[in-house]
Amino acid sequence: MNYMDELMAYQPKNEQERTDRETILAYICAFPDTILTRKNVFAHMTASSMIFNRNRDKVLMAYHNIFRSWSWTGGHADGEEDMLSVALKEAREETGIGTLSLIGSGLAAVDVLPVWGHVKRGAYVSAHQHLNFSYLFEADEKETIRAKEDENSRVGWIAVRELAEKVSEPDMLPVYEKLIRALWCAA
Repeated sequence: MNYMDELMAYQPKNEQERTDRETILAYICAFPDTILTRKNVFAHMTASSMIFNRNRDKVLMAYHNIFRSWSWTGGHADGEEDMLSVALKEAREETGIGTLSLIGSGLAAVDVLPVWGHVKRGAYVSAHQHLNFSYLFEADEKETIRAKEDENSRVGWIAVRELAEKVSEPDMLPVYEKLIRALWCAA
């Protein structure tokens, strides 16, 4: 499904999602030719995922080199219109996990996420917004995992109850907590 159809069909779960959904739609309308690419320096489409084990008590996270924090997997659309495909591709690339099963029927959350200016591959990237679609997946925690060294230095299964201790980006904790709540609604 393309991102616009998926966004239009999505039922926001709270005021934050209603507002962020409208903001995402406004960006799409303002920048229809560049919103799926990093050429848009103001905002661009991204897709992320929380990957849970079968018992739903651990989440597969990557230690992100730029943000210096344990983080979900995800990345830029880079021209792709199917955000679920983007989330799957990024999850596999960043963790080495091969088999992922979608939990629920698709899109689990929408968020406008601020990204502070940073250096990536030797070049400065200005502050901008990620117009993010989130998905929930299940994976076997016995499957082999590996870090994607140009983006993260470690990957590992972290107990859900320990996320607040492991994640050093306090602004991301409410996003992760919202997805954990969505997990229980989708199950």
